[in-house]
Amino acid sequence: MAKVGALPAPQVVLVGFMGAGKSTTGRRLAAARGRPFADSDELLEQRLGEPIASFFEREGETAFRERERELVLELLDRAEPSVIALGGGAVESESVREALTIHCAARVDVDPETAWQRASGTARPLARDRDSFLRLYERRLELYESVAPLGVTWSETEGDHPVFVGAGALAAVGDLWPCPQGRAFLVGDEGAARFHGAGLRAALEGRVEVAGHIAVAPGERTKSLSEVERVLRAMAGAGVQRGDAVVALGGGVAGDLAGFCAATYQRGIAWVQVPTTLVAQVDSAYGGKTGVDLPEGKNYVGAFHQPAAVFTDPATLATLPSEELASGWAEVVKTALIAGGTLWRGVRALPPLGEAIESNLDAINGVVQACARTKLAVVAVDERDTGYRASLNLGHTFAHALESATGYERYRHGEAVALGLLVALRLSERELGLDPSIRQEARDLLGRENLPTSFAGPGTELLLEHAGRDKKRSGDRRNLVLLRAPGDVVTHVEVAEEALVEAIDELRSGT
Repeated sequence: MAKVGALPAPQVVLVGFMGAGKSTTGRRLAAARGRPFADSDELLEQRLGEPIASFFEREGETAFRERERELVLELLDRAEPSVIALGGGAVESESVREALTIHCAARVDVDPETAWQRASGTARPLARDRDSFLRLYERRLELYESVAPLGVTWSETEGDHPVFVGAGALAAVGDLWPCPQGRAFLVGDEGAARFHGAGLRAALEGRVEVAGHIAVAPGERTKSLSEVERVLRAMAGAGVQRGDAVVALGGGVAGDLAGFCAATYQRGIAWVQVPTTLVAQVDSAYGGKTGVDLPEGKNYVGAFHQPAAVFTDPATLATLPSEELASGWAEVVKTALIAGGTLWRGVRALPPLGEAIESNLDAINGVVQACARTKLAVVAVDERDTGYRASLNLGHTFAHALESATGYERYRHGEAVALGLLVALRLSERELGLDPSIRQEARDLLGRENLPTSFAGPGTELLLEHAGRDKKRSGDRRNLVLLRAPGDVVTHVEVAEEALVEAIDELRSGT
């Protein structure tokens, strides 16, 4: 995104290939923000007095693009702030691309096969020959990314909302604020507030009033009922009202805590996620799970409360220490194993994180966005976590047991997940016939970021005791999430206790 905020009230402009869903996304976004919506293709047909296809056939593409360019430039010059969806080829005009630099542009992505399925067989004149259609897709993709590094995906949940991922997401919070009548109360972890608090306030300045703010300490111990009370009382002291929104700035802890406070304050107010850690950007910021821990177990107190919007800016990862990046990498590997396909191949091909962030942030953007879409797709099927959503917990039964058994002090969440993945993959070999090479590849991917691949404690009996408190346990059965192959997850696999003990002991010895 270029020069976000250069206008007092810039237009929100959606770009993308035909069949991406720009019009649907634009209407939803306009409704959420209380702005009028304009579809350039619909308006152009009104101006032409005929369908685009017939004008295109009679006058040719050059004449069509000129008429399109004239209309789009008029829309971008509107005095009234709007949400505008552009036709797929509008960005081929240099003057349109130049005009977009002073507006808030977001990209609605679609894979080429889905685009072809949606567009072929329609009246679209450029969707008749598959090969030329795919070549056009490849040619335009770079244009879309150049004018709109920020991508938008819509969360198809009961509390449906936009998810913005890419360069400029943090700077766009004010322009894309989803609660047009409300103020913002900021809840940020201390590190995120130090590095990104000023940027967030600058994004909100002149667009959204800040009602107050509070900083919370990093680390799992902050996810407590006593900290919930502290945040809620700060909100009450700042006069936060039901029309206002909580903004969570930071990692998974800040998000879980702030979201739970939003879910319970005055019986529920809106909240916005601004994740700044890799764990949060690829996993915890999506899905609406909020909550805090009890000494008896992790996330034992919580609520489902979907955010009003998520703003994920991978550029914030550059401020993270290497151990925090590594912690997030475990969730990336987990998500890639669940998704399989292009994400699993992409993660295996990605260079070490530090190198990628320094020299290839585009690759990080792509992985973060793919992980976010994977999580959103699973949540859309099972928002309330009654079945299929359990697939996202691959490796987490052991991970949560390890965290709680060590008082949330010895292992970062991602470190525990790394160990939990290896336990789950070993069990997957035994129970489902997973190819052992997958576990070795996962071990190598985790180890290259200095994540643990073996451990020396606590005792197996204590771990089994804590694993028995897992929220997803049913009766006396040990139901685990296992993997038949990357992309083929099996939930609720009953595993004998002796098999689990064997897998844990193997991990303890490093075999």
